[in-house]
Amino acid sequence: MESKGIVFNDSKVYYRVIGNGKPVVLLHGFAEDSAIWDDLIGSKEFPTNYSVILPDIPGSGRSQLLAGTDISIGTYAECLKAILDKESITECTLIGHSMGGYISLAFAEKYGSMLNRLGLFHSSAFADDEEKKASRRKAIEFIKDKGPLAFLKTSLPGLFTDGFKQQHPEVVEALIERGKAFTGEALIQYYNAMINRPDTTEVLKTFPHPILFIIGEKDIAIPFEASLKQCHLPKISDVNILSDVGHMGMLEETDKCAGFITAFLNRP
Repeated sequence: MESKGIVFNDSKVYYRVIGNGKPVVLLHGFAEDSAIWDDLIGSKEFPTNYSVILPDIPGSGRSQLLAGTDISIGTYAECLKAILDKESITECTLIGHSMGGYISLAFAEKYGSMLNRLGLFHSSAFADDEEKKASRRKAIEFIKDKGPLAFLKTSLPGLFTDGFKQQHPEVVEALIERGKAFTGEALIQYYNAMINRPDTTEVLKTFPHPILFIIGEKDIAIPFEASLKQCHLPKISDVNILSDVGHMGMLEETDKCAGFITAFLNRP
């Protein structure tokens, strides 16, 4: 494993590179960092013949927050482009979890020719509806009032099923512990970027290569029915449904999700 960094918009952004072979980028989601993928990459079901690039989105992990009030999902996609340029990568597979999926879609919209496959891991191409925007704005006010850690303590457990939380409380606690590194400014920046992101379903319709969908049937962040509505849009869909999983399949069903990704990478 090699840790590397670039400077993007005057901020230091870090990423890791693991293994050798064709490049695969795994992009984490909101209130996570690249470590969210560690168990999945370490699974016996995950392929060993790829070079896996694991960015920390600006403001997450070791990466510095981007300055400015106009940071968009597209800005993070440009940051990813800068990482790929640094690595001299001209073609790769890109898979994003949750907010990482939004960034992946923004990247595909502008730099689709660089992608041979695209994956949405508990994510959606639909823009926020008014109810979702209101929920995010309410979360911003909570963060401003109570602080980022208090917010994450209340919100992160809801991303898992009740059964998983009861059987594996240590996994949930570890995620909250890592959440201590987040500033309120970073979480608010992410929320505003998500609120303002456009619909990208046209990307799904026009992308010429396979698109992976990993869907949690009990996901409250990306509801099951909404996830299903987008699966028929691509020319080539690879749909995988986790029947007793919420929003965190890489932790709730690690080996199964690793197997989904392996099969996706190996398909013609």
